[in-house]
Amino acid sequence: MNSRKKELKDQYKQTHTPMGIYRIRNLINSKVFVGSALNLPGILTSNRVQLKSGNHPNRKLQAEWNEFGSESFVFEVLDELTAAQGAGHDYRADLGFLEELWLEKLQPYDHRGYNEERKGREERLKGIAQRRLGKE
Repeated sequence: MNSRKKELKDQYKQTHTPMGIYRIRNLINSKVFVGSALNLPGILTSNRVQLKSGNHPNRKLQAEWNEFGSESFVFEVLDELTAAQGAGHDYRADLGFLEELWLEKLQPYDHRGYNEERKGREERLKGIAQRRLGKE
């Protein structure tokens, strides 16, 4: 029995959880939220739970969920990243790049979606410099 248990445990370790890009789409106004996750089933469940309990970190998405109701939203997997490397490979950079491609394609900002536009490197550095100057 112990060898079977060890075999199942090893098999589980070799199994990769689906990872990739997901979208939460509002069926009423077509706005979308795009995100990435190393564990797609987990993040989709987490988003549903947060929205249902009124605790989602994206306030615009939460407000419209409250306004239109859960039946007005669908959760979709846009792209899956295949685990091609060994079990110890960190896929976060790969996911970040894939997410950037989808954000560029869908532009889910302002009236089109719930994502906040990410600042470029130069903008982030300016913000850091301004905060530091303000503290001195």
